[in-house]
This record gives sequence, C-alpha cells and structure tokens, in this order.
Amino acid sequence: MIDHLNIDDLKALPDDGPVTMLNLMRFRERSLDGNGSGWDAYLRYSALAIKQIKARGGTIVWTGDAQAIALGRPDAHRWDYVALVRYPNRAAFLDMMTSADYAHANAERENGCADHAIIAVRETYNGLGKAR
Repeated sequence: MIDHLNIDDLKALPDDGPVTMLNLMRFRERSLDGNGSGWDAYLRYSALAIKQIKARGGTIVWTGDAQAIALGRPDAHRWDYVALVRYPNRAAFLDMMTSADYAHANAERENGCADHAIIAVRETYNGLGKAR
C-alpha cells in the first residue's frame, strides 16, 4: 500500500474525463537502498512506471527541473523536479497506484524521493485551442 494515497478524496471527485497529475518531487542525496543517488532511483522508477502509465492509456505530458521558488517560501516549497502526467480518468490513475505491478516501481520511487506530492488537476484552459 502506498503511504498517503488519498483514495476516498479522489473517488469523491467527478470522473468523467481526463485528469492531469501534477507531480512535485524532491530527491534524496543518496537512494535509500544505497544504489546511487535519489535521482538514479527515480530514473529506475520512471522506467518501470511509464509501462504502467501507458498500459492505462496515460502519457507523460511534460517534465522539467525546478529551478527556484518564484513566489512562496523557499523553505516550505523545495522541489527538484516537476512532471505532468495525463490519465484518461481518475479511475485509471487509482488502478495503477493500487496494482501489484506498481508496487515494485513504487519501491524505487520511495528510494529516490525525500518528498513527492501529486495534485489531481482538472483542466479548465490550456491555450491550445481546446475549450473546456
């Protein structure tokens, strides 16, 4: 079981279309298993997780290095990496996160991430000509 997975909160939301998960990650200096850095463990996680994401119709939309807190308290919001992952619906995300196959990938995520927040985002505007 994944710590802090807010299943009830996600299930309480409408699930009538795509959802984008905003991932905010801070990496450990060293992987918990001693196998390289936190970033190294995260790369191992990514290689495993992308298969799980794609199997459920999801895709990685965008990733980037977090460089500085432009607004907010830097001591309260320290992130190293950001990823946007789109799923066809919340059920697909929950199916992945609660699957036995994901458990192996999750071990690498925990090895690499000192902190990881995922925020479910419902698109209201994207600037690409697609209306809500």
